[in-house]
Amino acid sequence: MKVISQKPEHGWAFYMPLAYFGFFWLQPIFEHTSRKQWLLTVLGTVVFLVLYLGVLWTERKPWQLTGLAALVVVGVLYAPYNNGGCCFFIFASALLPYVLETELGVLGLIGAIVAVVGLETWLLHLSGWFAFYGAGLSVVVGGTNIYFAQRTRMYYKLKKANEEIEQLAKVAERERIARDLHDVLGHTLSVIILKSELAGKLIDRDPQRAKAEMADVEKTSREALTEVRTTIRGYRGYSLEAELKQARATLETAGVKVQSESVGVPLTPVQESVVALVVREAVTNVVRHAGARNCLLRLTPVNGTCRFEIQDDGRGGGVAEGNGLRGMRERIEALGGTLQRETSSGTRLTIEFPITPAARNETC
Repeated sequence: MKVISQKPEHGWAFYMPLAYFGFFWLQPIFEHTSRKQWLLTVLGTVVFLVLYLGVLWTERKPWQLTGLAALVVVGVLYAPYNNGGCCFFIFASALLPYVLETELGVLGLIGAIVAVVGLETWLLHLSGWFAFYGAGLSVVVGGTNIYFAQRTRMYYKLKKANEEIEQLAKVAERERIARDLHDVLGHTLSVIILKSELAGKLIDRDPQRAKAEMADVEKTSREALTEVRTTIRGYRGYSLEAELKQARATLETAGVKVQSESVGVPLTPVQESVVALVVREAVTNVVRHAGARNCLLRLTPVNGTCRFEIQDDGRGGGVAEGNGLRGMRERIEALGGTLQRETSSGTRLTIEFPITPAARNETC
């Protein structure tokens, strides 16, 4: 676990306490110690900074624990000559909660530090103030930092979770746009191709009808452009009634005889949009790949569920699941439903999902 992140919102909090290490300099200043003592004080300060910053900057827990142990050892060595050596014990206790995640482990090691302070005070007959500051402040500061360390960990866990949620939301939005564009463009381009081919065949025999078909091509192209824009923005809602009507027109343009059976099913706007997109993609597949002469569209409520079936007498589909079918399946599964495909005799596609209570009073 990394003790400190170099992020500006909290990194300073680990450097401000360094000012308290000034207590290590009080005894040499007030007692006017020798040059040797001053050199030892400077050396101790350098060693402290190296160990303290090393614990902060490394991400390897064994090295962090080694640095904390070294702080305690240096404190033991300096205690007989400088009462300010208790700072080493206090800073080691302060960093422990940020190195170890378990509270019991931290309390155990803080207890060990307090025992070292007490034992050294007793063996070397050190000042009672040394024991008071070395042991007392180690417990107070170390115990307080347990709370702050846990809060910091929770902050970063929450931040990481939010980043993951944001990333998943971006991925889901990209997938939604990809599915919607596939459904919108696939269907629209198929209609444009059909009407263009029909206009080409009629241009000599029936120019007026050919002209009308080309006008429909232009209208469909403009509608497609609008649909692409609204799809990308995510504001598009799809009318199932309009989609079923368009499905019949598209199939008839392709020379497929259509039988449509539709019973009013109470659906929410989201459910209606999903079924409309499924109808669009399924009809596109029939026109593109089936080579069918007849097609059945059936929408009915069944025991609290909505069931939509589209069946053709064409050549049947392959085993592999393409992007269009995968997109339909994902949409239906998002509603808590299922999608089944049978290709033994033509192709039969069946979707079924539960009707939510909120939609029971609405009419499709």
